[in-house]
Amino acid sequence: MARTADRNVNHALMARFAEVQGQYERMRDGLADLQRQLARMQITVTSTDELVTATVNARGQLTRLELDPRAYRELPPEELAASITATVRQATEQATREVSDVLRDYLPPSSGASRFVQTGDFGDLLARYDQRAGYSPKEAGHD
Repeated sequence: MARTADRNVNHALMARFAEVQGQYERMRDGLADLQRQLARMQITVTSTDELVTATVNARGQLTRLELDPRAYRELPPEELAASITATVRQATEQATREVSDVLRDYLPPSSGASRFVQTGDFGDLLARYDQRAGYSPKEAGHD
């Protein structure tokens, strides 16, 4: 009886391992495609007054900034700077959303990596492992 139970457990474990291995291989094989998609990604946002246009890449890095010539005449320097900052921020936030959408095809939405892309919080990368290990991170400033 014990041998039969052990074999059943062993078969179940082997089947689970094969399933996880297959998921990993599919994810790994798709990484080249993912990298190409992210490398091509360009997000462009124009301010509501159409005086500022910002383009960022998948990492939210500014790759192009266009200022309508009217911006110099119509906006004081402080307002122009604020408009540039707001437009770049909007483009970066949109890039984060688009990267998250692309990652859904490669990673489960509940994964730490997916959450990290959305939040920028490194704790999200380890949250699942922290939970399993019973680790409770200390709050900042409360060492």
